Amino acid sequence: MSTTPKSLYRDEGVVLRTQKLGEADRIVTVLTRRHGKVRAVAKGVRRTKSKFGARLEPFSHVDLQFYTGRNLDIVNQAESIRAYGQPIAGDYPAYTAGTAVLETADRLTAEEKEPSLRLFLLVIGALRSLAEGTHPAGLVLDAFLLRAMSVAGWEPALNGCARCGEEGPHRHFSVPAGGVVCPPCRPTGSAMPSPATIELLDALLTGDWESAEASPGVQRREGSGLVAALLQWHLERGLRSLPLVDRSEPAASRAGAGQLREA
Repeated sequence: MSTTPKSLYRDEGVVLRTQKLGEADRIVTVLTRRHGKVRAVAKGVRRTKSKFGARLEPFSHVDLQFYTGRNLDIVNQAESIRAYGQPIAGDYPAYTAGTAVLETADRLTAEEKEPSLRLFLLVIGALRSLAEGTHPAGLVLDAFLLRAMSVAGWEPALNGCARCGEEGPHRHFSVPAGGVVCPPCRPTGSAMPSPATIELLDALLTGDWESAEASPGVQRREGSGLVAALLQWHLERGLRSLPLVDRSEPAASRAGAGQLREA
């Protein structure tokens, strides 16, 4: 009886997480440029001195070759493009922010093999910024979360009213409504954040880093709370990694995050 030949394809991707499989294998979850999220088996990678396995750790940007499998694809080759893990793991705020970036990308791509180029590019940009220390880790994370929600169709209203569209500025913010709201549309229980906090969120969403980095800690903390609440509302449950994010100033914590652990 003839068998159908396995199809081969190649793509670049970011490793989001790994899981043990059997004694020597791993299931690797990768967000790829052209094929969306792919879950694939990497055979033998947990054996000692496996250079193949070292390229398939979380935070790694890799060029991959896959065989299409019946249930899970199989990683046949892996070449490193950029290993962000080491510099990120050496800075605890960057590590905790990076972990939240990867979990968010995993959660926002529930359907496998659905291309999401914009999200892929956002993840690469966030990891590069965290690895190079371009901006404070907490701001990088919040900018990523705001833009990722925008890609998912959940961009928060930060200028016009989320319900009627009336131009602001508006003082009240409603998570269920999806952003700022005018007085007639304001639901019970709406928050009243500082106007400067809304300006910070808008700066992060639009890439105005000069304004974002000029913001004081109190506004960053208030803004982070709003971003986390919005994301949790849309995902219908929170991220495990988000409460663990270290939002201290970069100089305050340089402790290494230790070895990246398998999920």
